[in-house]
Amino acid sequence: MEKRFALLIDADNVSAKYIDPILDELSKYGNVTYKRIYGDWTSRQNSSWKEELLTSSITPIQQFSYTAGKNATDSALIIDAMDILYTNTVDGFCIVSSDSDFTKLASRIRESGLTVIGMGENKTPMAFRKACDIFTRLELLEGENEAKEEVKEDAGVKDIDKSTIEDAIVKIITENTNNGRETGLAELGNRLLKLYPDFDVRSYGYSLLSKLLEEFPKIRLLKKGNYVSVKLAEGTNVEEFIRETVRSAGRDGLELGALGQEIHQKFDNFNVQDYGFSQFKKYIRSIGGIEVRKSGSQNMVRYRENG
Repeated sequence: MEKRFALLIDADNVSAKYIDPILDELSKYGNVTYKRIYGDWTSRQNSSWKEELLTSSITPIQQFSYTAGKNATDSALIIDAMDILYTNTVDGFCIVSSDSDFTKLASRIRESGLTVIGMGENKTPMAFRKACDIFTRLELLEGENEAKEEVKEDAGVKDIDKSTIEDAIVKIITENTNNGRETGLAELGNRLLKLYPDFDVRSYGYSLLSKLLEEFPKIRLLKKGNYVSVKLAEGTNVEEFIRETVRSAGRDGLELGALGQEIHQKFDNFNVQDYGFSQFKKYIRSIGGIEVRKSGSQNMVRYRENG
């Protein structure tokens, strides 16, 4: 049965241009049964939202700003969220805001066993991101990757370093291996989200987790039909043979095709796709300290000059 979600939007802290990407993204998780947006609709600040409400069938909730500095919108959204929670008619919430005021609300909903999906702009504080099961930056949905350069460092909001992600994956695979289990790609993705709710492969320019994993030399993908699993790279076998072969070739290196022939002679069952790559050249380039350069009509494999 498809999961049911309540979509609650803080109009004061999110731009109206994101409404279509928000609805498209949320449709991946289930059916949206509540669609409400909170703000002072007498304010010119929210005028851009008014045109979107009827088109997207979103119910506007009016909250007047009676006192300067007091956010009545937040209070109304929180009260409605708790009312919906107690009806037991949804499986999760999507809270759209760039404000940390909803951190406690997200934590409370999760305590009740429901899923919380957060969506907000780059400026969203880390506290709210961490309180959600999944947090998605709206700039990524809009395709505005250049907005990553505008992240405020004083808010502590940065993309997770790739080396941190790779180390986390190595730990997950190792734990499963020690328990006699293999690691499926889907499980890996779920575990990463539990560790880093704001992890999103789109932050790194990819649409699929498997494509991001191809960048990591410590990890290999194995495909069995439609099932994809992840394992640690065999650093003492094929890659060590490649390094030794390239080293023995000296400064001139050796031609890519010749290297491929030597690998197949040594390892009868070698298949580059077993290592998560569609092209032999990409696989060779993933090996630390080795480079592939064009020399005339040939691709030459050499050790890096600084490696």
